[in-house]
Amino acid sequence: MVTRARVGTFKPNPRYAATATTTTISPIPRTVHQALKDPNWTKAMQSEFDALNANNTWELIPRPPGAHVVSGKWIFHHKFKEDGSFDRYKARWVVRGFTQRAGVDYGETYCHVVKPATVRTVLHLAAQRDWSVHQLDVNNAFLHGVLDEEVFARQPVGFTTNPDLVYRLSKSLYGLKQASRAWYMRLATFLGSMGFKPTCSDSSLFVLHQGNESIYLLLYVDDIVLMGSSTDILRRVIRTINAEFKLKDMGPVHFFLGIQVQRRPDGFLLQQQQYYIDLLDRAGMADCRPSDTPVDTSGKLSTTTGTPLSTADASDYWSLVGALQYLTMTRPDLQYAVQQACLHMHAPTTAHQGLVKRILRYIRGTTELGLHLRRSSQSDLVAYSDADWAGCPDTRRSTSGYCVFMGDSLISWSSKRQTTVSRSSAEAKYRGVANAVVECT
Repeated sequence: MVTRARVGTFKPNPRYAATATTTTISPIPRTVHQALKDPNWTKAMQSEFDALNANNTWELIPRPPGAHVVSGKWIFHHKFKEDGSFDRYKARWVVRGFTQRAGVDYGETYCHVVKPATVRTVLHLAAQRDWSVHQLDVNNAFLHGVLDEEVFARQPVGFTTNPDLVYRLSKSLYGLKQASRAWYMRLATFLGSMGFKPTCSDSSLFVLHQGNESIYLLLYVDDIVLMGSSTDILRRVIRTINAEFKLKDMGPVHFFLGIQVQRRPDGFLLQQQQYYIDLLDRAGMADCRPSDTPVDTSGKLSTTTGTPLSTADASDYWSLVGALQYLTMTRPDLQYAVQQACLHMHAPTTAHQGLVKRILRYIRGTTELGLHLRRSSQSDLVAYSDADWAGCPDTRRSTSGYCVFMGDSLISWSSKRQTTVSRSSAEAKYRGVANAVVECT
């Protein structure tokens, strides 16, 4: 359930930390030629190139006749610590995956990522059982993925030995269409050799049982959350994974997928305070007047209400609504309002823009809210569902919603327009119940 946390000092935004320290660090170069003239960025590029060679990422060969060769570019950025202070210079060689051809140098691209409800469920169980929860980060995760396709790439700018030679990739690079899938398959195979098994409900949740000990592993691309029944089994698993992939043990979980995780005696508190600040600043509403509610309850907006937005304003609308969707990971009170804004993505108007601004004004006054996963002695699933009837003014379809509790913790919720027209309120509510049952199952 949504609960208020103590209001503390916000951490500085890493995006703007560089602005305050440009006198002490080299600015991000606009071209690779500028980077090659700066010893700091040259060192970062050399470090990246050496890491690729050490990883046996490629083999330098003469260009095969008629081969499709993927080009690339250097990406530069500053890495900051969580307190906003400068950490290091980062240069990454990224290939232009959009030039790949389906069936030639890539096939399947789909990659599993952990579901938000799974993260909340496992954290609730960790709080209930008083398990240790660690956060891990895999260095250069995508570079560990083994490619099944034959992919050729140009040599990185600044490290070209012979222009007639190209790299034949044996492992994936950032930017390849199949990079995330190759990494997932590589890690999943290794975890399987350790005895981990993916769960049926979520392929990114791996479970290992050894005698009376258990350990859960949540995977979201290169971010890993590991929790176990004892610190000994955690250390053993971390050592084994680190021997295969270079890991960074970030200690007890505190910041995962942009979510601040605070462990408390009575459970976990999940917040996105820094994300709120960035979003309001991006929308130019950092000092707006707060609203008491996220949506007007007098009635739903029609598709034709208001004047169509210009191309620039419509682009801002799409961007803000997309950002608001991510906030619903810890804010169930925003779910319905954001769902209503999502219905008008195809043709937003001034009225719909006002709806988004009201949501932002509500966020402005509730930045201290978060989701509290409470420790409880029970793990029973309890679901509540409801639905309006013919509430959409354009299609007369109903909107159904549900929320699912595990013990005292809210772990899943939804607000969604139904796909068909219900001929009675009872039919609409039964469809809502069906959705809740599916989620519980």
